[in-house]
Amino acid sequence: MRHSLRVLSLLLLPSVLAAQSPASVQRAVRSITPDDIKRRIGIIADDSMRGRDTPSPELEKVAAYIAGEFRRFGLKPGGDSGAFLQRYSLDRVQFVAESSAAFVHGGGDASLVYGRDFAFADNMFESGDYAGDLVLLTGTMAAPTQIDTAALAGKMVVVTARVRNRVDRQRLFSWRPAGLIIMSSISDSLWTMSVERTNRAQLRDPSRKTGTLVVVTVRSAALAPVLARLGVDSTAVQQAAQNGAPLAVRALEGAQFHVHARIRTVDHSSAPNVVGILEGSDPRLKREYVVLSAHMDHVGVGRPVNGDSIYNGADDDASGTTSVVEAAEAFSQLQPRPKRSIIFLTVSGEEKGLWGSAYFADHPPVPIADIVADLNTDMVGRNWKDTIVVIGKEHSDLGATLNRVGAAHPELAMQPIDDIWPQESFYTRSDHYNFARKGVPILFFFNGTHPDYHRPSDSVDKIDAEKESRIVKLVFYLGLEVANAAERPKWNPDSYSRIVTGN
Repeated sequence: MRHSLRVLSLLLLPSVLAAQSPASVQRAVRSITPDDIKRRIGIIADDSMRGRDTPSPELEKVAAYIAGEFRRFGLKPGGDSGAFLQRYSLDRVQFVAESSAAFVHGGGDASLVYGRDFAFADNMFESGDYAGDLVLLTGTMAAPTQIDTAALAGKMVVVTARVRNRVDRQRLFSWRPAGLIIMSSISDSLWTMSVERTNRAQLRDPSRKTGTLVVVTVRSAALAPVLARLGVDSTAVQQAAQNGAPLAVRALEGAQFHVHARIRTVDHSSAPNVVGILEGSDPRLKREYVVLSAHMDHVGVGRPVNGDSIYNGADDDASGTTSVVEAAEAFSQLQPRPKRSIIFLTVSGEEKGLWGSAYFADHPPVPIADIVADLNTDMVGRNWKDTIVVIGKEHSDLGATLNRVGAAHPELAMQPIDDIWPQESFYTRSDHYNFARKGVPILFFFNGTHPDYHRPSDSVDKIDAEKESRIVKLVFYLGLEVANAAERPKWNPDSYSRIVTGN
């Protein structure tokens, strides 16, 4: 009889461990305080951190601070070689202007001079010669399935089509052109400034492979006469793109575009992500993971505004970074731990192009298929007192879960609402997107921008820490709900087809 009772108790143990007592949950929630939030944002967005550019010594200091907090909370390291830091490589490259040129053959030959007539719009190529038949892409990217995308493969594509966002650019790349030719009608002075800026050594996007295609910007004055001889009215096709005309492909028979492209590597470096893991309590579900993410970088030191050149990024995104650290501290106090494991992730390179989260999504410490959700916070310390925009609610049942959790906690006085700026494509503009494209359901907590966005005036004194504390508590309750749920979150089929598979 004693043996049977002991066996029964062992069988029941997982379900007992899975339930946190109300007292344990409230103790964890009470650890999320406005004072803590203001203090941590003050550390991350201090002038001494010089805007946390990627890469920079100050970004390394912030990463070390967060890693120290994760260690103090008792989290397991999820980075490289048993450490909290996950590093990705960065190369700084520079165009070799004097060895670069472009030519048009057919329809009246033309030679284009680098710096005067064209410039490289993208540094993700290897030195070499890129050539192909000229093809014209017009209209908007709203209906890409209505064209023969195979007609673009291996071609040099003159893009007058309206490219709206990151998804449109990735779709263009996926059609495997030999090169993209972007027409530009900017003034002489702006062109000169643009060329001078792009000629400086620049970081490469570590999330993309090099050598697949070359992207150039060509001045309309240089390319329009060539297109005219091929029967194309440049002004008309550019206007059609602005007017939302359907996407269309037109081969420019007998014409080819050649680019002699040269680039050199100036130096090598790396940048950090910080990864801490709280192991779940359920023997089976602990092999699944909920991610809480934010970006810890900002834009560094730049053009002075009212005498201040340090872009502190208190709201963008020291506020989100602090929310992850605060949530990590709260979750670490739960007894027992949630059923599923939780990954606390702060990434770098978001301001450069979502670099750190792209690397993490491609090199996760656990199988990406075992990550059931990403809850991302970016800019959650300003604007409305009682409202937080949560982008992505419509794409999975996480939206319904959030609504239910929010309604169950009226004491937070925090209403999660849908995306009110769909025209801004914020869904593709923060780190959650790199999880979504891998098939992970996401929610993105976001205040919206303000006049201090990407300016030195985005400072700690303007943070509403009391409001942010309520947002962090909402994220905590949501994360706990997802981590303890019997079923993992589910995509809405139409959203999955559009966002993940690209159909």
